[in-house]
Amino acid sequence: MVGELAASVARLVEVVNGLTSAQVNFRTGPDRWSIAEVLEHLVVWESFMLGAVQGALEGLAEPEKQASAAAKEPLVLGLATSRDKPLKAREAARPTGRWTDVGVMLAEFRVRRGRTIEFAESTHADLRSHFFAHVTFGDLDCYQWLVVMGQHTLRHVGQIEEIRRDGAFPESEKARARGPFLFRLISAG
Repeated sequence: MVGELAASVARLVEVVNGLTSAQVNFRTGPDRWSIAEVLEHLVVWESFMLGAVQGALEGLAEPEKQASAAAKEPLVLGLATSRDKPLKAREAARPTGRWTDVGVMLAEFRVRRGRTIEFAESTHADLRSHFFAHVTFGDLDCYQWLVVMGQHTLRHVGQIEEIRRDGAFPESEKARARGPFLFRLISAG
């Protein structure tokens, strides 16, 4: 789980590295999030979820829910690759323009994910006996939530990749600069 939490950050950084302002603010449709909005959501959601896990651990253990939660493992583990079914973000984690700079958002996400990883590595709590409800899946145990945090990041990496594949996605400055040169080479041949 900790490895996945760290790896998902690396993958996120890789997929947004070097994007221009036009690219991170591009929307594939009026009701769709831009890459900047996806990043903002990830930053906000990270702290929200870690707080929810920590809060759930302060409550009473509910071991009677373990069997039901265990049956949801395939949903939890498949979250990152299931882009066909949209999930609605909680109001508290929706983008509102809190940050505009991608570098700042990535730095903030790294700090927040660092706290999550530190918690996951150091906790001795019974993560499998404390629960918090997912808006779609219902009760998940706190261990599953930590797995979901990495899966959630990867799910949004997939969303960013979809945005980047859109035919109207703005070209990078390098691609625009190369364009006329390549045209001249092709025309001269």
